[in-house]
Amino acid sequence: MLRNRRGFLKTSAALAAASTLPGWFLNESADQAQAAQAAGDRPSIALIGCGGQGRGDASNAAKYGNIVALCDVDDNNVAEAKKRWPDAAVFKDFRRVMERKDIAVVVCGTVDHWHTLVSLAAMRSGKDIYCEKPLTLTIEEGQHLVKAEKQTGRILQTGSQQRSDRNFRLACELVRNGRIGKLQHIGVFLPKGRKEGPFTASKPPTGFDWDLWQGPTPHVDYVKERTHVTFRYWWDYSGGTMTDWGAHHNDIALWGLGLERSGPVSIEAKSDAKMIPGGFTAFDEYAIEYTYANGVTHSCHSTPANAWNGAVLDPKGQQHGVKFEGKDGWIWVTRGKIEASQPEFLTTPLASDAVRLPVSDNHMANFFDSVRSRKPAICEAEIGHRSASVCHLGVIALRLGRKLNWDPQAEKFVGDEEANKWLAREMRKPWSYESV
Repeated sequence: MLRNRRGFLKTSAALAAASTLPGWFLNESADQAQAAQAAGDRPSIALIGCGGQGRGDASNAAKYGNIVALCDVDDNNVAEAKKRWPDAAVFKDFRRVMERKDIAVVVCGTVDHWHTLVSLAAMRSGKDIYCEKPLTLTIEEGQHLVKAEKQTGRILQTGSQQRSDRNFRLACELVRNGRIGKLQHIGVFLPKGRKEGPFTASKPPTGFDWDLWQGPTPHVDYVKERTHVTFRYWWDYSGGTMTDWGAHHNDIALWGLGLERSGPVSIEAKSDAKMIPGGFTAFDEYAIEYTYANGVTHSCHSTPANAWNGAVLDPKGQQHGVKFEGKDGWIWVTRGKIEASQPEFLTTPLASDAVRLPVSDNHMANFFDSVRSRKPAICEAEIGHRSASVCHLGVIALRLGRKLNWDPQAEKFVGDEEANKWLAREMRKPWSYESV
């Protein structure tokens, strides 16, 4: 729940003392905060994907509604979730959840390749959806979600919670208002992935529906390392840390640019990584360079950073984060920290007519505020789609190994039909956008 003004002001001084955020910014945040949820307004919620991330999201959602249904293809995940919500109904197939007319909200904590179909099914069945990031597996999937959100009038919140973090909002507001001078470059630093294998196929565990887990992806023999936490290191199901952490930090890059509903015009990528036969198939190390129509460049490196265009780690050697570089200096932001080349960049208040960004200090609360008000969430489908698209573009450039030109309005590669084939992936029957 978002703090009301009185409660916020009581704690703003303490927050300023305990963080690197200036008091002027904390006080102004109170003026823009959204209304708290009405007492007694507790919608029924279904959790689809009951792993650790899903259970964490559902625990946050349970502050604003009632968890009445649990769905997962793995009985062990459901058993863990039942410890928290013993009275919730249990499902293995998410389509049965959508048949429940009493469920108003879905929390999707599945693996990445299920995000789109679950979200489409939820919106089409009249339910609002909080979906983990990255919102999509492909750029085409995001286009379907944006269209469905508009057609159904449902609320979708992407779990890119840095949009609801004060450090990141302050950094983006300062950059968009020219605090560091004309923006020239954005450096995004992500954790490197994992290079392991080969792995051995085995029989799926009892209580685990391997075929349903794979869903629309190509059928392969069960390999334990393809599931749960390490699914994100396989091309079939994710894009490695580029889409996992990239969906967070590249989202902030777009926000600071003011291009969160657009994208770059060119992408160039390289990686010297060699896949281990029979092992993980997503790039573990990479360097990607984006260029935007306004001339700003944006590099995205796995850490430790590859030496490309003079890129270096952030000023304090942090593992990942975002560095905005302008004509007059820089601002560095990561979780729990914001720094600047000149302290006054942070301490000097913005002018009264400055560009201000939407305020959310609690990502899940913002979602439920939107469910009640029917106003878009801070990370609605278009935002989540564009943030994921930047990551997908980088992965495509890595896999093709050459520079690509992109039209962010048409969402097509320019004069490159081979590259355009990578905007979508064929779904394994019987799954399709229409099947849900």
